[in-house]
Amino acid sequence: MESELLIATNGFKGTWFAVEYGAWIAEILRMKILLLGVTEKLNPAAIDDHHPLEDVFERAVALFNEKGLDYSLEVRNGEAENVIPDKANSGSYLTVVSRLGRTQFQRFLTGRSIRPLMERIKGPILYVPEMRLPLKKILISAGGLGYEEAAENLALQVATANQVDVTILHVVPLTDMDYPTTRGVRGHMKDLAETNTLPGRSLRHALEIAQKAGLNAKAIARQGIIVEEIIGELKDGNYDMVCMGSSYSGNTLRQYYLPQVTAEVAEAAHCPVLTARSKRA
Repeated sequence: MESELLIATNGFKGTWFAVEYGAWIAEILRMKILLLGVTEKLNPAAIDDHHPLEDVFERAVALFNEKGLDYSLEVRNGEAENVIPDKANSGSYLTVVSRLGRTQFQRFLTGRSIRPLMERIKGPILYVPEMRLPLKKILISAGGLGYEEAAENLALQVATANQVDVTILHVVPLTDMDYPTTRGVRGHMKDLAETNTLPGRSLRHALEIAQKAGLNAKAIARQGIIVEEIIGELKDGNYDMVCMGSSYSGNTLRQYYLPQVTAEVAEAAHCPVLTARSKRA
């Protein structure tokens, strides 16, 4: 587990989700908090005006004190998409973020702010588009290449601290190729974790870890377009958190873990998304 929790806010009211959820994570995992406030496009003429960041900080400090959490505060000027990665990459942090309140035009040009954050932050990220507590069900998206292990380990720590149900998902992509390995996977969609295929071994390994931790865990497989199937499972299973890995590698199967795939899931998800780059990258 990372040594400290970095919770970021630019004063936008939607970032309170990151503060509240981050405080909950810090409480259950006994982590110290660094609350990073980003003042964007500060007008020198309005230097004495009330900034919305002050309201978020005031509420956050009250919440942290109520829970008896160890915390520190820091404020930096600049664009959040630059300031947050700079700080996150300066230490061993689990970074917690929410929507930053970008305009519809900005989202049209670059997508939601989670995209550049995922591309630039080297450590794990917990994206909280909305609150989903209490935590009862976690979905771990496993691609069978081992790139999900870093995020998977974090998710299992959270799951163990709360004794929640865990589902480990492997999505078999649509393909016209008829290799023996692809036939072996497609022919065992209902019992993939019991096969000796690469995704089967990955699912089995994750199941063993979860079960050793005393968790109620199961493995499932779906076939189709990766992003659509993950989002479909999230809706069908009504999960409270989804965990995904990212390799940032040049592997020919990298479509499972490219940053935009994780970002597309994050943009569509109605629950917190935990992602971490592979240690192999």
